[in-house]
Amino acid sequence: MGVVIINFKAYKEGFGLNGLKLAKAIESVADKVDDYIAIAPTSLDLQKFANELSIDVYSQHVDAVDFGSHTGRINAEMIKEMGIKGSLINHSERRLRLADIDFIVEKFRDLDLISIVCTNNVATTAAAAALQPDYVAIEPPELIGSGIPVSKAEPEIVENSVKAAKDVYPEIKVLCGAGISKNEDYVTALDLGADGVLLASGVVKAKDPKAALEELVGLR
Repeated sequence: MGVVIINFKAYKEGFGLNGLKLAKAIESVADKVDDYIAIAPTSLDLQKFANELSIDVYSQHVDAVDFGSHTGRINAEMIKEMGIKGSLINHSERRLRLADIDFIVEKFRDLDLISIVCTNNVATTAAAAALQPDYVAIEPPELIGSGIPVSKAEPEIVENSVKAAKDVYPEIKVLCGAGISKNEDYVTALDLGADGVLLASGVVKAKDPKAALEELVGLR
């Protein structure tokens, strides 16, 4: 059994009514497998999706702030109150300073939220693991959205990142991202030592997202 987290990003296919339809299709697949499948929709959809779905919902981002005069910001307490499971942190499309990542991970630990810190190479993976988040997700930026899976293009990054992360913090779980779309990619990531995958367009922008996810987890 592995972990599959699907990032809806700001894709039209993953927002609003389209996004809810997609999320329910994903939920129907999750009911058929032992794999842990969860989603990360836009902030505007978090509350609605959390209320209507049985699968876990994650935020795509949170800010390193407490309550206060922070116009437009989203903090950990807000997503906790909405029933959100946790959040992606430091995605390549929403980079944060190390001090901010540390602030958020510690806040999540206090609030019993799941932290998924995104990294782009072995060194940053080791550095992120030192903060003791629940997950690190290794995603070389040049492969994101490319259709070329990191598990094939740069398997040594996955293997070395897993080792580096677990050497620093043995309890951490490692996700493999960037270019993941097929069952072969998923299986290869697990074989390389990852606990699962983080993906987006391979499901969200697929012609038939449900079929794409079924193929990914080996139902087809």
